[in-house]
Amino acid sequence: MSALYNRDILSLAVATAEYPPIPAARHHASARAPLCGSAIIVDIDSDADGRVARVGLHVEACALGQASAALLARHAPGRAIVDLRAARDGIAAWFAGEGDCPDWPGFDLLAPARDYPARHGAILLPFDAALVALEGVGAAA
Repeated sequence: MSALYNRDILSLAVATAEYPPIPAARHHASARAPLCGSAIIVDIDSDADGRVARVGLHVEACALGQASAALLARHAPGRAIVDLRAARDGIAAWFAGEGDCPDWPGFDLLAPARDYPARHGAILLPFDAALVALEGVGAAA
């Protein structure tokens, strides 16, 4: 097992089971990463102020994509769409070598993936899907 798939990543990957789908959630989106084929369905309940209340997931992705989804679900409650957009943009900039590790709890565990551009889409996928869900568009490419 390489450093890319370490114990922490694998622990996060299985943590997606802690966030089962929420059929009655207010917001839903599905997304697929074109390069690797990873797929996610995200369900989000929000409060009266539009902040995330809880997240449900159905993830078909590599361990890195699953780990990213778990970090999203674990730390999104209480946050607004602008916070998720800032995190997503920070992750993309970090992958492009244009910024520091994103300001999202636990994301430092995904640092080894910076050197694997083919995995970047799977890691961004949960954030992309969450934004689509909250924007009410319904599906992301």
